[in-house]
Amino acid sequence: MATVAVATAAPARTYQIDAVHSEVGFTVRHLLSKVRGRFTDFSGAIAFDPSAPEHSNVAFAVKAASIHTANADRDAHLRSNDFFGAETFPELRFTSTRVTPRGSDRFDVTGQLTIRDITRTVVLPVTYLGSAADPWGNQKVAFETAITINRKDYGLLWNAALETGGFLVGDEVQISLAIQAA
Repeated sequence: MATVAVATAAPARTYQIDAVHSEVGFTVRHLLSKVRGRFTDFSGAIAFDPSAPEHSNVAFAVKAASIHTANADRDAHLRSNDFFGAETFPELRFTSTRVTPRGSDRFDVTGQLTIRDITRTVVLPVTYLGSAADPWGNQKVAFETAITINRKDYGLLWNAALETGGFLVGDEVQISLAIQAA
């Protein structure tokens, strides 16, 4: 859940995230293996000043109800109050508070990640993948980031104890974003 910084030729250019060419995914341990999923409804804007990247910012929102793990029963459970409580807490949000350059194509994007109305500061290690004009002359930019959070920090507490010890669902969730914006 969360997002990105940008680099372009024009100062303070704002880009809208292109959800059709972007992906918000996650991985979490389940029993012995891992479950992978994604969110299909998200939006956001990225502003970047290439001459002063520290003045850049990003705002990103994900619709909790758009979770998809290729299993309808599991998706319904994840939307329930046991996990995301999608009816009560319809959005997961990230808003940047600082962008720190870490080289020509890398940034640490610090910001506020909100899930279930619980907000915590996170740092996203963002890689700028480049910019290009599409065949219709629209300028595009792309970024990637990945972070691991503890789901319990955001009120996603449900679990089931196993007879052999341990729990059904892992606490650590790996979140990954591949973003293209226009």
